[in-house]
Amino acid sequence: MTDQPVPHLDALIVGAGLSGIGMAWHIANRCRGKRYLLLEARDRLGGTWDFFRYPGIRSDSDMFTLGYRFRPWKEAKAIADGPAILRYVNETAQEAGITPHIRFNHKVTAADWDTQSNRWTITAETPAGTRRFTASFLLMCAGYYSYEEPYDPPLPGEDRFAGTRFHAQHWPQGLDHAGKRVIVIGSGATAVTIVPELAKTAAHVIMLQRSPTWMVSRPSEDRVANLVRRVLPSGLAYFLIRWRNIGLQRWFFDLARRRPEFVGKRLLEMLTADLPEELIAAHFTPRYKVWDQRVCLVPDGDLFAAVREGRAEVVTDTIAEVTESGITTASGRHLEADILVKATGLNLRLLGGTAVSIDGVAQHLPSRFTYKAMMFDGIPNLVSVFGYTNASWTLKADLTAEFACRLLHALDRKGAAVAVAENRDPSLTHEPWLDFTSGYVQRSLAILPKRGSKYPWKVHQNYLKDLRLIRHAPLEDGVLGFHSRWRPAQAAAATPAAGSSTAPASVEGGKVPA
Repeated sequence: MTDQPVPHLDALIVGAGLSGIGMAWHIANRCRGKRYLLLEARDRLGGTWDFFRYPGIRSDSDMFTLGYRFRPWKEAKAIADGPAILRYVNETAQEAGITPHIRFNHKVTAADWDTQSNRWTITAETPAGTRRFTASFLLMCAGYYSYEEPYDPPLPGEDRFAGTRFHAQHWPQGLDHAGKRVIVIGSGATAVTIVPELAKTAAHVIMLQRSPTWMVSRPSEDRVANLVRRVLPSGLAYFLIRWRNIGLQRWFFDLARRRPEFVGKRLLEMLTADLPEELIAAHFTPRYKVWDQRVCLVPDGDLFAAVREGRAEVVTDTIAEVTESGITTASGRHLEADILVKATGLNLRLLGGTAVSIDGVAQHLPSRFTYKAMMFDGIPNLVSVFGYTNASWTLKADLTAEFACRLLHALDRKGAAVAVAENRDPSLTHEPWLDFTSGYVQRSLAILPKRGSKYPWKVHQNYLKDLRLIRHAPLEDGVLGFHSRWRPAQAAAATPAAGSSTAPASVEGGKVPA
């Protein structure tokens, strides 16, 4: 094992995906002169948009809101495919000079805050061995799910299947599905994306779902937006389209929460333009309320067209067993297949799986409140990104990056070294951090932090409200404190974290791009 000393950093960003590149842009442009690096576990930037390789991968949000606030989306399609989004992220990094700051193949495993030196020691595993970095501020942009371990529940008899079987998250490179019979298990965004793409060349595709999901069709190209971009300057057009879409997203979500039966009825009526009523009743009428789970976007109605034309089929049933040649359902039907694709979901993972400690004492983050859904109660100089579940991820990521820059400027202005949010309200009660009924959320409640019953510990999932509370509200709110020295209010009774050290890592001279 190699333990290489490195220069001290003002800020260390974990992750070089959509959030990490956005965070780096803000640090580079709004905190000029700060020394920063991004540590990326993989050998390429892009996060989700480089990692997922299944056919047809695309956004389920429009790019006018999924795109960065500071860099207009200029391509024709508002609902973009994965390669276009990856290209956008890459171009952002290159144009802003961020790429030289990225250290690839650096998987962060631990971060220990030292109260004597007011700095983090970050441990990363690399092909050359272990490396340690020190930084004054830690910015976690590592996404929200495990890349290595998708949700892959065992199916009775699946080892007997004679064909090709895999989870969609680990799509085999070079898989030839042309002329094959394919079963896709699941009905979430991944399945809804894969099925119409496979149906273009497969002999037949079945989407096997336990229960239906709310879906809505939308053109991949926004004609109004494209018209506005032709007649107005790029920046102004992007601003207007972005705010129109933010408003529509919020209006639709609030209406669904206030009048779920009305919105559900309207969504089903909209489906009649694409599907016969008997199919809608059997396979596209969910049992839960609209927006209790994320609504699946079907660009240009491609899934509905595949079903309507007989290239794809939806089967609503449970699995009795997997056989050598396919799946037998609980109703007794046998579905023949050459390929089984398990689009059964994600496993959430907090902070990319990084073990956090203070003076070598492990910190149990799931028991902590989150401050404005960006900081953890009693964890100093750490900001993490977690986007919205009911709107585009990047809306919250941009706000979080702005907030991190405000914190760094405030520390400099005050001559302080530590920014930490601490709960001193004994009446504050725990609530689930996310109120979605989606399986991936319900399975993960035990590993997620807690939201509080009062501001600023609540999680709003509301961009308009967060604009006021994050971008414009004073930092000094009686909860967020700035200190030259800080120690935890109560020493946690825990064993020192494995691999951590209470002493700061050695620091030597050397140039880091800034």
